[in-house]
Amino acid sequence: MSSTTNNFDFFSSGELPTPEVTESGAAAIASTLLGQPVTARSLGSQQDANFLLAADGDPVGVLKVANAVFTEQEISAQDTAAAQLAEHLPDLRFPTRLDAPQARPEVPNARVLTFLGGGTLNGSGYLSPRVLAEFGTIVGRVSRALADFDHPGTRRVLQWDLRHSGRVLDLLADAVTDPHRRAVVEWVRAEVWPPVEARDAELPQQSVHGDITDDNVVCRAENGARIPDGVIDFGDLMRSWAVGELAVTVSSLLHHDGVGPLDALTTIAAYDRQRRLSDAEIEALWPLVVVRGAVLVASGNQQVAIDADNSYASSALEREWQILDVAASIPIPVMTAAIRSALGRDSVRAELPRHRQITTAPTEILDLSATSAALDRGRWLDADVEDDLAREALRGGASAVATAFGECRATQARPLSFDASATVATGVDVWFAADTELRAPWPGRLRHNGNSVTLIGDEHILVMRSPGAIDATDRDVEAGDLILESARFRITVVTRANADVEIPDFVVPAAFEAWRSLICDPTPLLNAQPHPAPAAGDVDTLLRRRDASFATVQEHYYAAPPQIERGWRQHLLSTTGRSYLDMLNNVAVLGHGDPEVADATYRQLLRLNTNSRFVYESVVDFSEQLTATLPDPLDTVFLVNSGSEAIDLALRLAMAATGRRDIVGVAEAYHGWTFASDAVSTSVADNPNALSTRPDWVHTVDAPNAYRGRYRDEEAGRYAADAVAAIRALAESGCPPAGFIAEPYYGNAGGIPLPDGYLSAVYEEIRSHGGLAIADEVQVGYGRLGHWFWGFQQQGVIPDIVTIAKAMGNGYPLGAVITSKAVADRYRTQGYFFSSAGGSPVSCVVGSTVLRAIQARGLQANAVEVGGRLKARLQELARKHPIIGAVHGSGLYLGVELVRDRDTREPAPEETARICDRLLDLGVIMQPTSDRQCVLKVKPPLVLERADADFFVDALDHVLTNGF
Repeated sequence: MSSTTNNFDFFSSGELPTPEVTESGAAAIASTLLGQPVTARSLGSQQDANFLLAADGDPVGVLKVANAVFTEQEISAQDTAAAQLAEHLPDLRFPTRLDAPQARPEVPNARVLTFLGGGTLNGSGYLSPRVLAEFGTIVGRVSRALADFDHPGTRRVLQWDLRHSGRVLDLLADAVTDPHRRAVVEWVRAEVWPPVEARDAELPQQSVHGDITDDNVVCRAENGARIPDGVIDFGDLMRSWAVGELAVTVSSLLHHDGVGPLDALTTIAAYDRQRRLSDAEIEALWPLVVVRGAVLVASGNQQVAIDADNSYASSALEREWQILDVAASIPIPVMTAAIRSALGRDSVRAELPRHRQITTAPTEILDLSATSAALDRGRWLDADVEDDLAREALRGGASAVATAFGECRATQARPLSFDASATVATGVDVWFAADTELRAPWPGRLRHNGNSVTLIGDEHILVMRSPGAIDATDRDVEAGDLILESARFRITVVTRANADVEIPDFVVPAAFEAWRSLICDPTPLLNAQPHPAPAAGDVDTLLRRRDASFATVQEHYYAAPPQIERGWRQHLLSTTGRSYLDMLNNVAVLGHGDPEVADATYRQLLRLNTNSRFVYESVVDFSEQLTATLPDPLDTVFLVNSGSEAIDLALRLAMAATGRRDIVGVAEAYHGWTFASDAVSTSVADNPNALSTRPDWVHTVDAPNAYRGRYRDEEAGRYAADAVAAIRALAESGCPPAGFIAEPYYGNAGGIPLPDGYLSAVYEEIRSHGGLAIADEVQVGYGRLGHWFWGFQQQGVIPDIVTIAKAMGNGYPLGAVITSKAVADRYRTQGYFFSSAGGSPVSCVVGSTVLRAIQARGLQANAVEVGGRLKARLQELARKHPIIGAVHGSGLYLGVELVRDRDTREPAPEETARICDRLLDLGVIMQPTSDRQCVLKVKPPLVLERADADFFVDALDHVLTNGF
C-alpha cells in the first residue's frame, strides 16, 4: 500500500479557507479541461469551490476545485470510489469524472464531474416518510458497497471524521461566541463524547462517503414528488466508523420542517434493512448524531471567523444550531431505546424493585381516555376536568383515585395545534378523600424541595409532588417510614431508574415506550387493583380486523389513518389524544357530539321508536318544519334513510309522474350507491367505469364546469344551450325524458357554482317536454352555502323534486324527498311507498332538532361570516402559491383546486393527495374531490369559528411553503 504520510491532517492545517476562484476563472479552467467553451456559476461550499458548468444554456458538468491542502492521492480516491459505486449500484446516480485525469489546469485540484440533474434536498423543507426511508436505503446501500473499498487516499485526518470529534471540539469550541450555544457544545464534549470514544474498538471501520446529507443527494421526479436516487460530493471520503455514515445523514435531517428525532427512525430502520447495525453501533448512533451537531456548530462558527465572505458557511449557522438543538432535545438513553424498538431489537423496560406500598387507601382508577363517558359534551377541553372528575369520584365514596399509567389522556389534548400533544404522563396522579400517610416503599435518602419530595434508592427514585408546598425534611429513611404526613390534595407520583435524566411531566404517545426504559409504573405502590391503561389503539391491528369482517370495498380515509373515537363540534379526537380540525365533514352540520341531538334521541328512544305507519306527532312536526323552508308547490315529504335512497326515490317519482323512464344528468356527478342513484352517477373518481356502464335510459350532458370543462370562464354560458339542445334532441327522437337531475351547486366537481341562468334554461326545456326538474341538495342544502338555504335558490329557480340528506341528521341516517302533492300522488301508479326506519319517531325527532338548531343558532349566517373569511384568506393564499389554480364555492362549501400549471390548468392529483396527508400531520382532516382528485374538499361543520378557519389556512400555507 502506498504511503499516506502526505495526506491531509486537519490538526496540522487548522484553517481551511475556500479556494479563491471567480466564476470567470472557473469557466476558463473548465473550458480547458473539457475542450469546449463553458460558463460557470458558483454553487458554494464550506471548504472547496464548486461551479455549475453550462454550454449554450444547458448543464454539462460541475467543476470542483478542491482545497489546495488535499493531495492528488485523496482526489484519486474520491473519483475511484464514485466510479466503483456507479458500477455496483447502477440504479443510483454518482458523479464520475468527465475530464482526462492527466489534464493539468493552472489551478491545482480542479476537475470536472458529471452533472446530476433533479436538484438536492437543500433547504429546510418537509421530508415525507417515503423520502426519509429512501434516504436511509441509499445510505445503507452505499455503506455496504464501500465496505470492501480500500484506497490510500482514504487514510486522512478530517475534522468531519467523527472519530476525532473530541479533538475537534477542543480546538474549535472557542469559536462559538453565543454563551448558550457554547455551553451546549461543551456539554457534548464533556458528557456525550467520552462514552462514544470508549466504544472505539467495538465500532467497525471502513471507507465512508462521510457527507451523505440533504445537500448531497440528488433526486428524481415521481408523480410530482422528489425522491432521492443519487449521491454527490465525495470530498469527505475517508476511513472511519461505518455507523458514522448514518449519523451524518440523520443529523442532516433534523433541521427540516416536521422532522424530529422520532421521525429519523424511518431513515435508521431503512438503513438497517440494508446494513444491519450491531448492538454497539446502536448504542453509539444517537450520541454520534448529537456529536455531529456539535462539530457542525463549532466548525461553522470557526469557518465564518476565518472566512467572513463565505456566505455559504455563514448562511448555514442557524441550520447547524438547529440540528444540534433538535438532536439534544431527547435524552440519549430514551432515543437509543426508541432506535432499538424501531429495529426490532430487544429493549428493557424499567421496573420497580421489591417495595412496600406507599398507602393502604383503596384506590380507584380514573378513565381519562378518548373513550371515557366522563368526557362527553366537550368536557375533555375543560382546564380543571381532571380535578373535577377526581373530586366527583371521591364524593361518590372512593378513598383514593388515581390516573392510569401509560394512558393517552384526552384531557391533555390541545386543539388547533400543528404538533401532537404530549398526552401520556410519565407518572400517575392520585387524589385522596382524607388526610393520608404516605410511607417509603424502599430505603433511601429523602430530599425535600418546596412542593416535592424525592426518595433516592440504590437503583430507583420516587418523586412525589403537589400543586402546593409539602412539609418534609431531608433525611435517610427505611422502607415503611413516614415520608409525607398529609396528602389531602393531588399528588403526582413518578418512579424512575436512578439515571441523571430530566423526566418531563408528559410525553407524546410515540415516545412513551422509549421513555419506559427509564420510568416505571408507580401503580403497584398504590393499593389499587391491576388496571391496564385503556389502549391508545393499535391501528394496524384494528385495520386487519376491519378487513377481515368489513368489506374492503368500503374504503377508509388515509393510507395510515388515525383511530378516531371522539368528536366535539368541529374537532375530532384520536385514541392517542391527537386533536384534529374537521374541515371535511358536511354530515355533522351542528358539529360532533351535539348534546341537544343526543338528548332528544335518547329521550325518544326511551319513549317510542317504530315505523311510520303508526300515527305519532313527530313525523308531522318534522314534515311541517321541512316544507316551511321551501317555496310552493313543494309541500309534500317522503322520509328515507340516506341521500342514495332519496335520489333513488326521486327518480322513481319522476318516472311514475311522467310514465317515462329516460333521465338526463350531468357528467362529473355523484348521486349515490343504490341501483338508480348509481345509474345517474357519472363521476369517474367514484367509479372509473361510470360513463361506459350507464344504462340506456341515462343520458349525460357536459359538466357545466366553468373552470376546466369544455367551456371555461366567460364562455361557460354555452353549457346551458348545449344541454337544452341535447334534451330537445332526445325528445324529438321519441324519448322525451322523465326528468333532469343535477346538484344546483356543483359539489362533486369541487363546490363550483353553475353558470348563471343554467338551471333556468334547462328546467324550462325539460318541463316543455313534460319532464320534471330534480335538485340534488344532499350536499349543498341546509344553509351550507350561507347566502341561500337551498342551493337552487342561488340559480333563482324552483325544482319539482328536492332531495336532501347528510346535514338533516347530523350523522344520524336520515334523508328526504320533497315535492308537490300532485307528483307525490302519482307514485300510487307504482303501488305504495314504505320505509321501515325512514320517518321513524327517532329519525323525525333528530331531524326536527337539527333543523331548529340550524335556525336558532344562526348557522346559515355563520356560514356567510366564517365562510367569507375563509374564502378570502384562501384567495390571498392563491396569490402566494401558484399551485392553487382557483378557490371555488360559497359559505362553508368551498373547493381549493390545485394545478401544476395555471395556464394549462393541468390537475395536480398526486400533489393533492400528499398535501392532504401532510395536513393530517398538522392536525387537519382534509380529502381530495373531483373526477381529477385535485380539489381540496372544504365543507366543515357549520359551527366552524374564525380561529378554525385561520388555523386551516395557516396549515395549508405551511404545507405549501415548506413542502409536502
